[in-house]
Parts: sequence; C-alpha cells; structure tokens
Amino acid sequence: MSRRLNRIHIGTTTAISPPLRPRLSAAVAAGGCASWASRVTKLGAGGTIGGRVTLLLASDALTRLASGRTIVLVSGTNGKTTTTHLLAAALRQLGPVATNHEGANMPEGLVRALGRDRRAPYAVLEVDESYLPQVASAVHPAAIVVLNLTRDQLDRVGEVRQLEARLRSCFAGLPGTLLVANADDRLVSSAAGAAQRVLWVRAGESWSADGGLCTKCGRVVAAVEGPWSCRCEPDTRAAAWALDGDDVLTPDGRKLPLDLRIPGRASRADATMALATALEFGVPVAIALDAIRHVSAVNERYRVLRIGGLRLQLLLAKNPAGWLETLGLLSDREVSVVLAVNGREADGRDLSWLWDVPFERLNARHVVILGERQADLAVRLAYAGIPFAQARNIRHALSFLPPGAVDVVANYTSFRDITKELAHAG
Repeated sequence: MSRRLNRIHIGTTTAISPPLRPRLSAAVAAGGCASWASRVTKLGAGGTIGGRVTLLLASDALTRLASGRTIVLVSGTNGKTTTTHLLAAALRQLGPVATNHEGANMPEGLVRALGRDRRAPYAVLEVDESYLPQVASAVHPAAIVVLNLTRDQLDRVGEVRQLEARLRSCFAGLPGTLLVANADDRLVSSAAGAAQRVLWVRAGESWSADGGLCTKCGRVVAAVEGPWSCRCEPDTRAAAWALDGDDVLTPDGRKLPLDLRIPGRASRADATMALATALEFGVPVAIALDAIRHVSAVNERYRVLRIGGLRLQLLLAKNPAGWLETLGLLSDREVSVVLAVNGREADGRDLSWLWDVPFERLNARHVVILGERQADLAVRLAYAGIPFAQARNIRHALSFLPPGAVDVVANYTSFRDITKELAHAG
C-alpha cells in the first residue's frame, strides 16, 4: 500500500457519557419501562418502542446520548447486522461497547441502545442506510463503515441511485469522519469518493445489476469483478485491505486465514470490513481476528438446530443481492429447502424483486413455501419451473420433508416468526 491513514485517536476506556439532565434521564427511564413492557407482553424485542418513547419525551436524545463516546456507524443494504456484531466483538478488546445487537437500526433503536448502556465509551451502531445522513449529523461518528448499496424496499427507501446521491452529499459534509468503504461496490465507491478521509477495502461484490451506469456521466461501466473505472473518473482507490478467497490481505502484505464460524462469502466480506475498521482504532490484528472468529451466530442467523430427524440451518435473505448470496450457501442438491416471504412494513410491501432472484438454482430439491406473501413466491417459482408444496407455518412445512438436512431461507419478519415458532419446537 502506498500510504497509510492516521489511526483514529480515541479516549481511554474509562470515559463515560456526561451525566444526563433530569428530563433526558426521565425520558430514558420511561423508554426502558416501555421496552420492558414490550418484552414481557411478547409484543416485540423492545428496542424500537423504548427509543420511540424516549424521543417523544426528549427530541435531542440521540445527540445527547452519543456525546462523549467514540461512535462507529455501520450501514449498507446487506450485511449490517453481521458486520456490527463482528466489529463490536473486536472493539470490546478495548473496552465496553454499546450496540443495537437486536438489529433495531432506525433512530429509535439507536437511542434505546445508547440509553441502555450509557457507561460504554464505544458504540458500534447498525444504521438503516436511508437514515444514515440524519444519524451521522446527530452523533458525529468517528467512523462510518459502508458495505454495499443495492435495491431494497423500493416502496420505502426509493431508487438506489437516489440514495447514493444523498449519501454522497452526507459524506462530503463529514470532514472529521473516517469512511471505511467497499471499493468493489460501484455505488459505494461513487458516494465515498466525496469524503475527505477514506479507507478503501476490496471486499468484493456479487451483485452489480444496480451499478451498471456511471453515476456522474451515465456511461455504461464494464461488468467485471474487482477494480472498475469510467472514462470520466479513473480508478484512484488504493485499497489497504482486500478479501482474497478465504483469506484477508493486510496492509503490510500478509495473508491471514479468516477461519470464521459463520458461513459464506458475504460473511468473509463483512469480517474484512470489520477487521480493517478495528485496526484503525488500535486493536492489534491478531486480537481483533481472534474476537471475530469467535462469533458463531448473529441474531439466530446461521444457527443450526435439530428437530426430530431434521437438521435445520436458518438463513436470512431480504432482497435480490441478499438472496443471491444466500442461495450460494445452500447445501447440496439432496437437501430440502423451506422458503418464507412476508410483505410487512419492515420487509417492504413491494415484492417485485422476487423476479430478480435466480430461483432456478433450486431445481431437483424438495421445496416448501410459506409466509403471508407465499402466493407471490408461488408465481415466481412456477415460472422458474420449480415444484413446491405450500404450508401454513414452519411446523407444517417440516411435515412435508424427508429426514435429513433442511435449509430454511426467510425474509425479515418471516425469519422472526419462524425463530419464535421453532423456539417451542423439539
């Protein structure tokens, strides 16, 4: 590598947030009560409602709760939750870390995470990409990790190139923030190019359908993996880190095996981004890598469990890019597959993206589908020529399948429903 960025200067691990004003303290306490009530009544995990109550009582709660801490934001379309878990594990080697581990990644969830653990000097926060400009303005982060940008929830987020333009403007206005950016994602590269401080990471890209045109001049960009450029803007992204198969290439030229407990190319990309970020905060590479290697599950994702004669692997997929990565994780053709799709607000009600997922790869498998929007999925599978059965819920779906391994792939709320149901199965 031709140059090194200055490491981020951080405070001591004994630093804590300044004392809360009485009004904010009461707002945080009220939010905690609301969160507790949500959990005990089994209405939800409590992360969102708790933060919402706090913000209703103290509108500046996010800024005040972030004050005095070293904040890292993790954003992008896919991989936010996994990268947040991995990076938080690495930064805990420096001291306590506040994080929204349950995945509540809008302002309400961030407020709840910071209010729940006010003494932690560090915070690693997963942020919904459409809220990133608002959150960054409020918390003044030391670093932002940007993983990828693809189509997702068009009815809520909008067209991805519009999002890229908003993020580009956001990054240009954060001169003191280090941007850790995936140089192989075309839209991330475009947005991050406006930042003053960028650490480029070659984390790879499996989905390029949304970045086929240059965001500046509109010319077609060659559809190739790895470094790319346009005639209007030659490639100047000198990467300090790179994912190389199952290994990570470090800035000093070493090749280190990742040896993760969580599967897939996307997980290795997330780990590379997390590792690069952790070192910028002063965590030694061997210590950071060891912490990352010990993460074995992320909010039930990648979990393996046995029910009767079945061995289930639980996988989450929410959009075309995510489904493409997840289909690559499926076991061999002898393994049965359960697919589940809902279309609630948290999922995005527009499911037109189903037509971009290569379900044809499921040929010759036992396939069962379920979920509130299984009719949409049924039409897509019919056009793909994939035979399937339809089920009311996950227990009903499993009754169709022969003993052996089963891959369960679900989008956000259907995944949550399945994990709740399986928690009572045996």
